[in-house]
Amino acid sequence: MDDQLSKPTSIFGIRLWVVIGIAVGAAIVIFLFVLSLWLISKCSSKKRKASQSSIPVVSKEIQEITSTNSAAQRHHQVFSSNKENNTQIQHNPSGDLGRIMVAEHQTLLVERTQEPPLGVERKIPIETAGKAGNRVLYPDKHCGSSVGMIDPVPSVVPEVSHLGWGRWYTLRELEDATNSFSDQNVIGEGGYGIVYYGVLEDNTQIAVKNLLNNKGQAEKEFKVEVEAIGRVRHKCLAKLLGYCAEGAQRMLVYEFVNNGNLEQWLHGDVGPVSPLTWEIRMNIILGTAKGLTYLHEGLEPKVVHRDIKSSNILLDKQWNPKVSDFGLAKLLGSERSYVTTRVMGTFGYVAPEYASTGMLNERNDVYSFGILIMEIISGRNPVDYSRPPAEVNLVDWLKMMVTNRTPEGVLDPKLPEKPSSRALKKTLLVALRCVDPNAQKRPKMGQVVHMLEADQDSSFRDDRTRTSARTNVESQIEAAAHKQVKE
Repeated sequence: MDDQLSKPTSIFGIRLWVVIGIAVGAAIVIFLFVLSLWLISKCSSKKRKASQSSIPVVSKEIQEITSTNSAAQRHHQVFSSNKENNTQIQHNPSGDLGRIMVAEHQTLLVERTQEPPLGVERKIPIETAGKAGNRVLYPDKHCGSSVGMIDPVPSVVPEVSHLGWGRWYTLRELEDATNSFSDQNVIGEGGYGIVYYGVLEDNTQIAVKNLLNNKGQAEKEFKVEVEAIGRVRHKCLAKLLGYCAEGAQRMLVYEFVNNGNLEQWLHGDVGPVSPLTWEIRMNIILGTAKGLTYLHEGLEPKVVHRDIKSSNILLDKQWNPKVSDFGLAKLLGSERSYVTTRVMGTFGYVAPEYASTGMLNERNDVYSFGILIMEIISGRNPVDYSRPPAEVNLVDWLKMMVTNRTPEGVLDPKLPEKPSSRALKKTLLVALRCVDPNAQKRPKMGQVVHMLEADQDSSFRDDRTRTSARTNVESQIEAAAHKQVKE
C-alpha cells in the first residue's frame, strides 16, 4: 500500500499521496468557501431585519378598560362576544388610543343609568391593544334604545375588473414580492388588516396593505382609499401605486416609506435623547399641514381624512412626513358645508362637535392636527391614564401650563435642545387655535401653513420688530388659553 502511494504520477511526477492530499485539501477549501457564502448571506439578511427593527417598537400587551356602569358593561360584553368576528386592533405605541369604529351593521348603545358622584369620571367602554389601540364605540345616532341587530353581510364581495388608474397587480405578483405574505415581512397591522413589506421584480420597494374582509369591511375601505387618493399626487401624502382585486381579496399597494411612523419616534424606546430635534419636529408639522391643505383646498371634491394622528404620519430617512391611511376618509363636495356620518376616528384626536353630532367637515381635521402639534411638542399622548388626573388630557394640561405662564414646561424632556421662547409660543398659539372649541373659529389648513411659514420667515426681522412681535404673541397665546379654559 505504501509503495502504491509513493509511486510518482503523471501529474508533474508528484507522488500519489500528495495528489490525494491536494484533492482533499481543495475539497475542504471549497466546502469552507460555500459555508462562508451561506453565513454572509444569513448575516446580511439579519442586518436588513436589524435595520428595520431599529425603528422603535412598542408593547403589544392586550389590556381592557371597562365601564363603571353596569349597563355599559353588559353592552361591552355583547361586543366582546363578537371579538372573533372582528379584525385585530392596530398595535401602536402608547399614545394611539385606537380607532373609533361604529360598525355599519352593528350598533352599541350605552344606556343612561344613575349619574356618578360629583368629581368621579364616567368611563366609556374601551377595548385596548397595548398602551395604544383603544377602540371606543359610540351609540349609533339612528338606532333605538336597544342593541342593534347584526345584519348578515356576504363574506365574498364582487370582483373589481379595473379602476382606470394606477397599476393592477396580480395576487401572484404580490405573493412573490412579499415572500408569500411572510410574517417576517409584516411592518404594520391593525383593525383594517396587515401591511407587508415587499420588493417587486424591478427592485421597487412597496408596502402592501392587505385589507381584512370583516363582513365586507375590506370592500368599503378599498373603495374609500381608491376614491380618496387614487389620483392624488403630493410629496406630503403617501403615494398609492396600485391595487389588487381578485375574488374577495382587496389589497392596496403603496410606496414604501422606510423610517417608520411619527408615533414610534415620539413614544417608542429612543433612549434619553430623541433624534427628533425642534427643527425636525417643525418640518414634520409644516409638511403634514401642507398635505392636509392639499386635501382640503386643492381637490374637488375635498377630502376629509378623519384619522389624523401620529401613527398615520410616515417618515423617510430625511424625516420628511407623509400622511397615510385614508381608510376613514370622506369626500365633501363644494355644495355641502358638512356631511353627517357615523363617528369614526381616534380617541383623543376626534373633534368634540363631531363626536357629539356626527357632523363632519374639514374643521374636524384641523382639530386633530392641533392635537398632533401638541403631541409633537410635548412628546405626550393625547390621553394618558398613567399620569396624574390633571395631566391625563393633553389639551387641558397644556392650556393650564400656558395659563400659568409656564409654556416651557410643556416641552418634550427628550428634546436635544430647547427652541427659542418665541418659536415655542408661536407654535403653541397655532395649536390652541386649531383646537378651539368653536369649530367656526378654527383656521383653515391654508391659514395654518401661512402662520407656520411666517414664523420661519420672522427670523430675518430686526430686534425691535422681534421684541414687539414677541409681546404680541405672548398676549395672544395667553388670551387664547384663558378663553378656552373658561369655555
